Amino acid sequence: MNLSSEESAVPRFHCEMKPEQKGARARAQDERPGTYVDGVRWRQSRARVRSGSTGGYLPARHEARDETVAPEPLNRDEAQRALRMQVAPMPSEALPAPAQETLPMSPPERATFGELVATSAAARASFERMACAAACNATVLLEGETGTGKSRAALAIHRAGARANAPFLVVDCGALPANLLESELFGHEKGAFTGAIQRRVGAFEEADGGTIFLDEIGELPAELQPKLLRVLENREIRRLGSNTYQAVNVRVIAATHRDLRAEVQAGRFRADLFFRLAVVGIPLPSLRERTEDIPLIVERILAGLGATSEQLAQLTTPDFLTRLQRAAWPGNVRELRNHLERCLVFQSALSPSAPDAANPMAPAVPRAVDASVTYAESRRRALETFEHDYVEALLKLHGGKVSQAAAAADMDRVYLYRLLRRHGLKS
Repeated sequence: MNLSSEESAVPRFHCEMKPEQKGARARAQDERPGTYVDGVRWRQSRARVRSGSTGGYLPARHEARDETVAPEPLNRDEAQRALRMQVAPMPSEALPAPAQETLPMSPPERATFGELVATSAAARASFERMACAAACNATVLLEGETGTGKSRAALAIHRAGARANAPFLVVDCGALPANLLESELFGHEKGAFTGAIQRRVGAFEEADGGTIFLDEIGELPAELQPKLLRVLENREIRRLGSNTYQAVNVRVIAATHRDLRAEVQAGRFRADLFFRLAVVGIPLPSLRERTEDIPLIVERILAGLGATSEQLAQLTTPDFLTRLQRAAWPGNVRELRNHLERCLVFQSALSPSAPDAANPMAPAVPRAVDASVTYAESRRRALETFEHDYVEALLKLHGGKVSQAAAAADMDRVYLYRLLRRHGLKS
């Protein structure tokens, strides 16, 4: 891809263009000044041949080229101002066979990676990238919505690699304040601060030879970002209160539910740290993007919950699975697991939209939607409401016992405490 522009500056991340078989798909960032196609602002589109686009005040041209169609060459003036993106033609061995020789399509192949299972193309593509990442020691960045299985994916990558028998440590970057998080990551010397009565080994030092999983890396405080950058660049840490650096041999896997490109654009996340983390970027699709995987995931979850054969038969009927596939699942696989656990508790195939699990016959109450606000704001409010209601019901179900509730919800206890503080709830 060649870029030539007369403008003095452009944003770091303005839009992404991904090649496809029949062209290119472009997705715009939400930040200003925005991205425009033929003078109209857009968020996502599939490029047509020789369509003009502008990013802020940057003119660009993208062309979807095919092996059988030769586009006209650009003149000299256009070439100096155009962003030309060529989608490589399919290799000859990958070209589709003639219609008369086409074989019947076989059922989708079932793929597994660690505890993860899928048949969908999106999830299987993620599995392939995980397998490639497991074969090396490169830093990995897992990106996906809450509940898509990022922690399980990180553990699967660790177990499939050469460091499988070495330590695997998890640090939730959003669960602790900056001063405690620095000690948690890098350790401290005796007397480094008030209360430091003895030397403490940090997570990087403790995971030496193995893997450290930095969950919710998008929540990392700004003052710690340059310190983590140094660790990634030089593979050495310095304890709080120490004057010397110590080398560490550790593999780093990070995960976030945030769009770190947008965070960089907004100035909340360092661009150099983002590029150091995203050596191998692996997007995890949401459950609504892989509904064909729900039957397999349901079987795996029910087996893990110890369901009997009668319960398995009741909760894997075609009708019940179809209802599960039609649900929205904003909490993704984690929410699906919690729903199946409720079904086991009440011995009934509850509808995913049931407002009260204790009373499945209660009439559904329509949810009010404020269309006067943006989609992102409306979605944020809905997720906050869901988090509050879910955590409140979870604690009630387990008698206010946080450890027991966290284990049942398959979440870290520290993260559950953070949700309690965020929503003003008490255990």
